[in-house]
Amino acid sequence: MKLMFPSSVRNWLSLAGVIIVLTSLFMIVFLFIVASVLKDQAVYLGLVIYILLPSVMIVGLLLIPVGMLREMKREQREGEHPGPGWPRIDLAEPRHRHAFFIFVIGTAIFVLLSAVGSYEAFHYSESTKFCGTLCHSVMEPEYTAHSHSPHAQVACAACHVGPGADWYARSKLSGLYQVYATMADVYPKPIPTPIKHLRPARAVCEQCHWPRKFYGHKLQLRTHYLSDRDNTPWRIGLNLKVGPPQSALGLIEGIHWHINPRVRIEYIAADRGRQQIPWVRYTNLDSAVVKVFRDREQPADSPAPAGEIRTMDCMDCHNRPSHLYRAPAQFIDSAITAGRIPAQLPEIKKVAVRLCTSPYASPDLAMQGIRTGITQFYRASYPDLFARQFVLVEKGVAGVQQEFSENIFPLMGVTWKAYPDNIGHFYFPGCFRCHNGTHQSDQREAISADCNLCHDVVVQGIAGKGIEAARIGESLAFRHPEDIGDAWQQTPCTDCHTGGPP
Repeated sequence: MKLMFPSSVRNWLSLAGVIIVLTSLFMIVFLFIVASVLKDQAVYLGLVIYILLPSVMIVGLLLIPVGMLREMKREQREGEHPGPGWPRIDLAEPRHRHAFFIFVIGTAIFVLLSAVGSYEAFHYSESTKFCGTLCHSVMEPEYTAHSHSPHAQVACAACHVGPGADWYARSKLSGLYQVYATMADVYPKPIPTPIKHLRPARAVCEQCHWPRKFYGHKLQLRTHYLSDRDNTPWRIGLNLKVGPPQSALGLIEGIHWHINPRVRIEYIAADRGRQQIPWVRYTNLDSAVVKVFRDREQPADSPAPAGEIRTMDCMDCHNRPSHLYRAPAQFIDSAITAGRIPAQLPEIKKVAVRLCTSPYASPDLAMQGIRTGITQFYRASYPDLFARQFVLVEKGVAGVQQEFSENIFPLMGVTWKAYPDNIGHFYFPGCFRCHNGTHQSDQREAISADCNLCHDVVVQGIAGKGIEAARIGESLAFRHPEDIGDAWQQTPCTDCHTGGPP
């Protein structure tokens, strides 16, 4: 049966639209098959399949009726077509019947493909691969850190967008500027945090970490290596008082007491990074008791210093839940413990931390600098070891390079110093932003700086040379691995422990 179409279809514009539609559809099907075969290697194909080609196909579909309208107006001007009026569909006429069935079938196929394509486009644009690898140079630090975090299996959108159409729309609108900033190369390096207008943590984090899932105490064991010839391992075990001694007691005490639904903790930060907090307000929602604490070392002339009054939530302590850039002293310790860096290499802790702290213009120069620094050090300082155990030195080089590449990103200016971690108080103020003993109320009541308020030392010392262990329910007096007297009691950890060389 010969297909017959209205004469208005026979024009170059409509014909061009048909060619564009068929070509786009063929390319979508072909690239979809390619992407299915390549799987994880086809990150950029998803952008073409689900966003670019469908946009081109829609343009082609619009050209068809536009060309038909232009052709009909031409026929009217030349007297080949009756005057304007309502379209007439006569299924008894072959041309109308063919056009009608093609339109109905084509529309059904297009709606089906649009539904599937829209879903796939939504799913693709919300994927971690899309967020982390499409703009590789910009998002490489965040993507790399996320892939090594406890939330590696949680999609970016689950935290940065969360549920609901309103925040989805807001995220896509804000993404338009991010696309512009990336293309115009006007984005900051490193990207500043905390992010403005971030969705409240309780609307996102508490989908999994809900407040009524109480926690008790948690034992945490760590090994730190001294910067001496033997990389002496100093082991310490902390009984973290995340909640009360028994989880059944709820949030009556412990670290997570700060998000107790019966209290509200508010504060004002003196800096954008929320590292200096001169003003804190405690409100008991049951008794209506209100206490305001001011840092006497940062006096404020007004009852509340100028700035945003922020209600404390998860992100004020867990501010690096998925994008943690660890300090060299921290990630070298972890790598030695895991065996990625041989502890048998003398002074490797000191050498590795020094090299990872040095500035580099690019990742390639960093890899070259680490290799050169380690090999030259052992060739000069330990020539016998370098000659007899070169494989061990090579393993040390590879381990340090790997740790560096997962935590420091020269092109984006990303280091541990750019993104403070508020959990603890070892390399950054963290807890001591408020719990420093200098925040006092008008009644001279101070926010406690007692170490045992949040944790007990239950194990400490060097294996084989005097490990101390506390009895259950008791705490050890902290002993600094190096003899510095009582200085550690008067000086914040961050004054000495910067994350780099001692």
